[in-house]
Amino acid sequence: MSMPYPVFDGHNDFLLRLLRAPDKRAEVWLTGDGDGHLDLPRMRKAGFAGGFFAIYVPSPEAHDSPDFEALMDAPPYDLPLPELIGHEAAQPVALAMAGHLMWMERAAKGAFKICRSATEVRACLAEGTIAAIMHMEGAEAIDPALDALHAFHALGLRSIGPVWSRPTVFGHGVPFRFPGMPDTGPGLTEAGKRLVRECNALGIMLDLSHLNESGFNDVAALSTAPLVATHSNAHAVTPSTRNLTDRQLAMIAESDGMVGLNFATVFLRPDGRKSNQMTLEPLLRHLDHLISKLGENRVGFGSDFDGATTPRDIGGVEGLLPLQAALEAHGINGPLMRKLCHENWLAALDRSLVARPG
Repeated sequence: MSMPYPVFDGHNDFLLRLLRAPDKRAEVWLTGDGDGHLDLPRMRKAGFAGGFFAIYVPSPEAHDSPDFEALMDAPPYDLPLPELIGHEAAQPVALAMAGHLMWMERAAKGAFKICRSATEVRACLAEGTIAAIMHMEGAEAIDPALDALHAFHALGLRSIGPVWSRPTVFGHGVPFRFPGMPDTGPGLTEAGKRLVRECNALGIMLDLSHLNESGFNDVAALSTAPLVATHSNAHAVTPSTRNLTDRQLAMIAESDGMVGLNFATVFLRPDGRKSNQMTLEPLLRHLDHLISKLGENRVGFGSDFDGATTPRDIGGVEGLLPLQAALEAHGINGPLMRKLCHENWLAALDRSLVARPG
């Protein structure tokens, strides 16, 4: 294999790991605790150049919850969605996670930086500093009047998904269903439409990965920015509600948008199972399909590290090296490899992190 390329990634849930282990965060981040997909030493060794770090407010766990792991490994399945979480309950959790990201920057002593523009991300890549974009996966922490959106923007927020599957005051997400179509309910609320316009005005990227089809259509009709799905795959290969139909991919291409290929097994495997006992052949099929519909300039990676089960041949961030070897064996050459690994995401940030006042 030729020299590996640095990877800028569209999605991870590392902040959720820190939220759940507050007394161990130095060990988890700075030295690695032998668990999870990401930590600073492994990122540096694997050439992880940066990515979107998600603020995600977990739902309360019910005592009578079904075994979701088992259900997702035995399709067909249709998992119940948690109830809406109000901003009063979500804001303290989201602020804590934003604080964890800021602590990571300080603790890394120059090896990690929160970036607020594509220019800053490029500078980090040139210097060998890991670049972080603050992302919000589900806008539960944002009040309907959008005051908190401005506060989080001041903290560094540059990307937001109106929903993480469960409903919010802004819209509705897709349930975890296989097989299924993303046309699962109503679209954006009036508050959701205000959110789209305000994100355009502030230069905050809108992530469509968990939105249902009606919400996707509403964003496409309202937004003046490119359409972006940070961690989604092709419905034509794996018919999960979470994956994008060819019609949606065509709309993303027309807007000069971007899709990050999700490494989650349930969105890669044609049979919809969660098991990690799979080769990388389905991933390559998804990649080929996305490139065929979006072109070579609008596809990258959206790993979902620390938020999903990944194929055995990837595992955690160390799997970026064998992944590049598999892509090379698949016939992906140097220029396209660079685009997939980081150049396409940098160009998408150039197009997306632009204030567009209405």
